Amino acid sequence: MTDRKLLRDAGKGDSRAQYRLYRWCFPILMSVCSRYRNVEADAVAMLNEGFLKIVTNLDKYREEQPFEAWIKRIMINTLIDDFRKNRQVKELVEYHDFSDHHNHDQLTDLNTADLQFDAAELEAMIHSLPPMSRKVFNLYAIDGYSHKEVGKMLGISDGTSKWHLSFARKRLQEMLKSQNEKKGHPVQERDRIIKSP
Repeated sequence: MTDRKLLRDAGKGDSRAQYRLYRWCFPILMSVCSRYRNVEADAVAMLNEGFLKIVTNLDKYREEQPFEAWIKRIMINTLIDDFRKNRQVKELVEYHDFSDHHNHDQLTDLNTADLQFDAAELEAMIHSLPPMSRKVFNLYAIDGYSHKEVGKMLGISDGTSKWHLSFARKRLQEMLKSQNEKKGHPVQERDRIIKSP
């Protein structure tokens, strides 16, 4: 995004400029929101909330930072803020006693070869993870935050973040293996789909 005039006009409240900016931002922000929200209507609602924050903070944008990275960060922060507001205890108690973190250093790689699946299938697998594990996986493996940052965002310890990442990787590995077996493709220990830290 290099159109300074568009950003300037949108920041001043020009509705046409805001609409043009919204159309430009929509696919980028939707790709972020759809990873954190299963229901499309919820994803769009969050996107609109994030876009409002983007428009009202355009004066804080600095050109030395890529605009796409800046709007993604605002969108992720909006999603995390919403999660904190609506957080429920059930999301913290998922298939595990969190007082036991002794295996969190043994994170599982997702190693397979010749996988015949598309992005939509992988996205569906990620969406099938328990909510907290999905959030940790998205923030750490896809959005590039550290365990310390993830823990701070979600109000959990570094160890709990590591456990959720490990759990998510194991579950995804099982799902990918099962999917490959259904399609008759052998699984080999070669290509890394998702790297461990």
